[in-house]
Amino acid sequence: MKAIITLFLVFCLLAGCKDHLKSVEPKRFGSITGLKPEKMAYYKQLHAKAWPSVLKKISACNIRNYSIYLKKIDTSYYLFSYFEYTGDHFNEDMKRMADDPDTQRWWKETDPCQQPLPEMTGTAKIWSPMEEVFHAN
Repeated sequence: MKAIITLFLVFCLLAGCKDHLKSVEPKRFGSITGLKPEKMAYYKQLHAKAWPSVLKKISACNIRNYSIYLKKIDTSYYLFSYFEYTGDHFNEDMKRMADDPDTQRWWKETDPCQQPLPEMTGTAKIWSPMEEVFHAN
């Protein structure tokens, strides 16, 4: 049995699947932004049929379990996003995503729908990062 496991590990290393052997705890990210009420239907429509090239780039940049939630608070709408990052070079992966032409076109559609929180005034960012205060597996 030990020989079979050793052969399997050697095969995986030679076949280039060494990433499947490491068990890396993903880094979790939550962020929030506003949603313009008059753009809500269009934003939902876009995400109901997200572009395959954008979804592929998200995956290629080591993002998994990406979700966006909508919540109305008083008279305002807010979007909460959550994703898990499984790579080793977050800034490089985010730059690679930002440099992707299809992702840039996608953001030209989605960005005008969003209303950044006041703390993002004067920045080029739309989503405000959130602090994780609890997680249970």
